[in-house]
Amino acid sequence: MSLAPRLDIRQSQSLVMTPQLQQAIKLLALSNLEIEGFLAEEIERNPLLEAGAADDGDGPDRDPGQEPAPETPRDERVAADDLVSGAAGGDEPALDVDYATESHQQDSVADGGSGMDGALSMTGASAGGAGGEDGPDLDAFADTGLSLADHLMAQAGPAIAADDAFIAAHLIDQIDEAGYLTAPLLDMATRLGVPLARTEHVLAIIQTFDPTGVGARDLAECLAIQAREADRYDPCMARLIDNLDLLARGELGRLKRICEVDDEDIADMIRELRGYDPKPGCRFGGEPSQAVVPDLFVARTKAGWAIEINAATLPRVLVNRSYYTELASGQQDKASKAWLSDCLASANWLVKALDQRQRTIIKVATEIVKQQEAFFLHGVAHLKPMTLRMVADAIEMHESTVSRVTSNKYVSCARGLYELKYFFTSAIQSADGGDAVSAQAVKSAIKALIANEGAKILSDDTLVELLDGKGFDIARRTVAKYRESLGIGSSVQRRRARTLEGTG
Repeated sequence: MSLAPRLDIRQSQSLVMTPQLQQAIKLLALSNLEIEGFLAEEIERNPLLEAGAADDGDGPDRDPGQEPAPETPRDERVAADDLVSGAAGGDEPALDVDYATESHQQDSVADGGSGMDGALSMTGASAGGAGGEDGPDLDAFADTGLSLADHLMAQAGPAIAADDAFIAAHLIDQIDEAGYLTAPLLDMATRLGVPLARTEHVLAIIQTFDPTGVGARDLAECLAIQAREADRYDPCMARLIDNLDLLARGELGRLKRICEVDDEDIADMIRELRGYDPKPGCRFGGEPSQAVVPDLFVARTKAGWAIEINAATLPRVLVNRSYYTELASGQQDKASKAWLSDCLASANWLVKALDQRQRTIIKVATEIVKQQEAFFLHGVAHLKPMTLRMVADAIEMHESTVSRVTSNKYVSCARGLYELKYFFTSAIQSADGGDAVSAQAVKSAIKALIANEGAKILSDDTLVELLDGKGFDIARRTVAKYRESLGIGSSVQRRRARTLEGTG
């Protein structure tokens, strides 16, 4: 073997992620609202792009006398299926390609197909929930409210001396959204260089502010402040508040002995505590709630299922070819011509990529509705086990493409608003040897059994037996896991809660 340096020529093939392909892949994983922000940036960057109204069939508004933009010739439009298979020609690779190491989103398109695609007519408020020019903007009714800090500072002005104003401002700044003081009082006094007693005095004044209980350092102090405000903070109530851990465990016998009260008094005290607010600051501040806007609509028609993308939240983007012709006809240097050509190519690709995105989403959603038709007809108890691979194999796309299509997208149907990921659930083997059932269906059955358990609290072992009678072959540990994921306590916790409700 020669160790001398030499030059060799080798021929190999490799996959290349072009910037246009990366853009199309990125668009596929974005929701309709995220697409709106992305298009706004592209329109600002590219002078050949224009925003068009979703219901405007004649394109964007133009100046009087301006010639309309010529329509793109039919032979210039690339079929969606050709883009997927790579038969479109040119240097554009197929979009449904599995890149094992790439970190970008993937894109692919296909027709609706399966005989399930259709048009869904929406009128009034049901047309998307985005508001539009002719409908009310429901978000405008959201109450932004006053922040808790501003509310407390407004009360601190007349109540606290000017010399202590900086202490009050620092204390209020350390109060969280729930209304609790989060930092140790000694540390704040040291940091401000003031005596601890002075800081405690200012905090005591803040604890008299509205809402009652604000500025407390723990739950017991918060409840004690509210009890004092209600003139119910007697020695018995003080002992009860000091032993909230016993109350949480339902040890009413010990509480009665500690508080030196009878059954009627302890029930009255517990009823009083239930009327207090454990998080008084939550009624102020915080970000205004944002309604989830669906990306897809699904409705049942006489011909089958109608599936449509929510056009109200998906603005149109058009290529202004007349403006391109005007710019290209002028005198330009080589760099200007290259820049203008790049802008036109980028604009054409963006329009094409958006069309591909819509077709891909429709195709994936159509297959999901097809496989989960029993859910849309009868409810969550009939939800079938389904994986990304099952949908990908059915529509002949890659599994990663289906994953990106279903990310951050919601579908609105007669049964409510669901994320597309909701329909992908693991399988639970049937006890009678029949078809496997969805984990969501098992959770729904557990929730229904516990809701109707009546006076006899059902243990996890009893739930296993009842589920087996319903055809669900499930282990006890799985029942416990599903119960906890539903936010339902154990049989012991539910029994204690029932006891406390009885005292109320």
